[in-house]
Amino acid sequence: MGVLLAPSILAGDWWCIGDQIRQTIEGGADILHYDVMDGHFVPNITAGPEILADISKRVSVPIDAHLMIENPDKYIPAFVEAGASWVSVHVENTPHLHRTLYLIKDLGAKAGVVLNPATPISAVEEALRHADYVLLMSVNPGFSGQKFIGDSIRRLRELRSLRDRINPDCLIEIDGGIKEENIVQVVKEGAQVIVVGSGIFSAEDIKAQTRKLKDLISSAVAV
Repeated sequence: MGVLLAPSILAGDWWCIGDQIRQTIEGGADILHYDVMDGHFVPNITAGPEILADISKRVSVPIDAHLMIENPDKYIPAFVEAGASWVSVHVENTPHLHRTLYLIKDLGAKAGVVLNPATPISAVEEALRHADYVLLMSVNPGFSGQKFIGDSIRRLRELRSLRDRINPDCLIEIDGGIKEENIVQVVKEGAQVIVVGSGIFSAEDIKAQTRKLKDLISSAVAV
């Protein structure tokens, strides 16, 4: 599997999100990233499983549900039933992480664990043995359009080293402030799933912008 591009639909325009999603897929998007926020764990509220279900009925690419919510175990079954084939939870608020990861797996989805920018990489050492992917946040979660935190490059290298030692099959995903000017660098440093929000949806031509980022990913992989 090559490096995957995952448009984050949180950055889209909900008035015309269906057409915008279609444009990203026509541009080569591999996955759709679906941010779920409850106004408690992060300071924002977004969409739930009902909207995800409407989207999943109409697309053929996987949907990656990033749960930034309290008590994620309670809601994981609903998101998988709605069509999420990837589900990630935060190490910061999931006390029984091993159990949660296997809840996701037992429901037939890929299980991911997420790290906020100030959380030590070592916090996922044990989870790496069980997770299908680790999502490294390169902004503080809650809002689209934030600036990439530069220290995330060092953290990406550290995570890659830990992953390679413990579970080389575990994918590394990165999310936050990824745009044309830094997408090649994060790919070269080992990110395998690249979440892009405003770097796609703020473009006048979303399809062309998605294709441009896919081409940048391909150029980074080819080096």
